[in-house]
Amino acid sequence: MDAVTDLSNSYVRNLAALSPITATYVGIPGYDDLLDDLSPDGLSARHELATSTLSGLAVAVPATPAAVVALQVISERLSLRVETYAAGTHHGNLNVIDSPLQDVRMAFDMMPTESDDQWAIISRRMAAVPAALRGYQASLLAGVGLGVVPAARQVRRCASQCDTYAGANSQTEGAIGYFSGLAQGFGRQGALAGDLAANADLAEAAYADLARFLRNELLPHAPATDAVGRDRYALALRDFTGADLDLAETYSWGWEEFLAIEAEMLAVATRIAGGGPADAAAALDADPRYHLRGQVELRDWMQQLSDGAVAELGQHHFDIPSAIRELDCRIAPPGGGLGAYYTGPSDDLSRPGQMWWSVEPGREIFSTWRETTVVYHEGVPGHHLQIATQVYRRDRLNDFQRLLAGTSGHAEGWALYAERLMRELGYLDDPGHLLGMLNDQLFRAARVVLDIGMHLGLRIPSGTGFHEGERWSPELGLEFMLTRTVTDPALAADELDRYLGWPGQAPSYKVGERVWLRARADAHTRHGGAFDLKAFHDQALSLGGMGLDPLRHLLATL
Repeated sequence: MDAVTDLSNSYVRNLAALSPITATYVGIPGYDDLLDDLSPDGLSARHELATSTLSGLAVAVPATPAAVVALQVISERLSLRVETYAAGTHHGNLNVIDSPLQDVRMAFDMMPTESDDQWAIISRRMAAVPAALRGYQASLLAGVGLGVVPAARQVRRCASQCDTYAGANSQTEGAIGYFSGLAQGFGRQGALAGDLAANADLAEAAYADLARFLRNELLPHAPATDAVGRDRYALALRDFTGADLDLAETYSWGWEEFLAIEAEMLAVATRIAGGGPADAAAALDADPRYHLRGQVELRDWMQQLSDGAVAELGQHHFDIPSAIRELDCRIAPPGGGLGAYYTGPSDDLSRPGQMWWSVEPGREIFSTWRETTVVYHEGVPGHHLQIATQVYRRDRLNDFQRLLAGTSGHAEGWALYAERLMRELGYLDDPGHLLGMLNDQLFRAARVVLDIGMHLGLRIPSGTGFHEGERWSPELGLEFMLTRTVTDPALAADELDRYLGWPGQAPSYKVGERVWLRARADAHTRHGGAFDLKAFHDQALSLGGMGLDPLRHLLATL
């Protein structure tokens, strides 16, 4: 076995043992009754694994050109993990969308629930929640000592999420906590049902205790300022994109993208309603042709649209192996951020990829004109096609490349490119669906501007028509989202908290899409009339996960 392949596969196996949540996410069996050690000692153990693997890679001699690429990919990813650990980022990891607080709860979403034996495993994992969250509290306190403390906005919102998981602040009368609902929802009997109920109580009590800790012990140390500053932001952006980006150029380019998309969106809106985007959105929201009523109808519509895309695109535009043609569409449990997200298939593909939709409590009407492009983003040809293809390509990728090497820039960039591709293929010709796609593009361009602008405290440039010359603040960010996009107001507020607590992730969509679009244009120029778009896509999707800098280099060879 090639030394790089051996070290890469070994890293995945060892990380699965240290991080049972990761093992569940990627579908490595044997750890589903456990949870991570989230204490400082657990973080240190994962850091030592990364550093020891890097030491081995430093002297490894790749035997093939493919191994050279694999070496670059894993070295870049693990080096950043070492760098972020040194900066204290792992200890202060708390935000409203993607931190250990959510990871512990979401691990249960990916566990099988068909047999009593599987439910016994779920019960044992519930019993492990208190120790995991106690360790997490210890790490957050260690972060205070390191000077890395999440902002007060994140602490308060995360405490509220804990309340929801614990069943303490439900907005639905008669609702219960997440774990009790899980334990009761599948009708287990006898001693197993008793164990599930008891361990669900323990897990919910642990989340209630975490809520108290956040409010009483962490919040007094939390800064009121949300912005993280240039140094922390630059590191986070490299982590999410795998690229060294010029922040000033990216900020300026984000404005150019925003204004260009806004102009096109205005033209489409005029055709729909004779007015601006807000007028068109109001008309479309009032049109029953675009209405779905209730969560069951939303889920069924998602599944039907997704299944149709797989069947049609797999016949004409992509090679989609039968093993990855299934995508399971679900409504997400309450408590997390609003919107859709994707979780990948298991290593052996026995668990399919899953598209989750997190909805506002009590909401009954959903507008398909807003959401059609989202299904393509999360499913096929977006996240599911890309990520499931990586998992499937065991014939040419090592385990790290298949399961752990992805970056937000690589994945979200492809998914945003996939939305644009669906427009090119004629799937978004309906004026409402096209407006929804353009609004999502506008939304992602706004993310570039807002994320960089708010965290670096930049000025709003002239010619933008919005508080020109003023410095970005969260208040201006929310006003911008509400007045310059037609994003649902509840989602806009939720998104702002996401950007402020997860610095560097929001720009990765448009930044990554930029790489994919330029690579396709360059390949078309190189090959001229012989350019084959289907072949370009199939080759690109078989490269595996990586950062944008190595991706840009590899796409230039296709």
